[in-house]
Amino acid sequence: TARSSASSDVDGDPDVVLAACGDVPTLEVLAAADILRRELPDLHVRVVNVVDLMRLQPAEEHPHGLPDRDFDTLFTTGRPIVFAFHGYPRAVHQVVHGRSRPGRFHVRGFSEQGTTTTPFDMVVLNDMDRFHLVCDVIDRVPGLSARAADVRRAMADKRAEHKRYIDVHGDDMPEIRNWKWS
Repeated sequence: TARSSASSDVDGDPDVVLAACGDVPTLEVLAAADILRRELPDLHVRVVNVVDLMRLQPAEEHPHGLPDRDFDTLFTTGRPIVFAFHGYPRAVHQVVHGRSRPGRFHVRGFSEQGTTTTPFDMVVLNDMDRFHLVCDVIDRVPGLSARAADVRRAMADKRAEHKRYIDVHGDDMPEIRNWKWS
């Protein structure tokens, strides 16, 4: 497990942790962090990229597991965690069982939605896209939903715009296909 990006408030903890495991989820988490950075610059977001899912287990449960202290340093002991995963969400919940307040983990992952469509539409259909992740952050950070209602609405508008675009063009929007970390 490695920290990809971090900014923190005075006490060292971010307001929220965005985490990902898998290449597509990591791309979507980074894109969500980019949107949050632009739209809500006062929000402190930590991004954690999980390369080995077994690192999330306690050290006494798995040889790759992280000691509680290291886990808490990455994920905090009290902040909400929005986690994008390339598998079934329940798997993440199982490996964080026994950690500090595991109910803080809100996991987006594969929900067997979609058919032959565009790559980004598959993540939209499984509610794991950048726009859903931004909304998850807004919904879970205490006090944020009221002051970020316009951002939340804009994310719903982007999902609708995406749907209209792929219905007409059969491909993902250029801003999605060509997105790069700035």
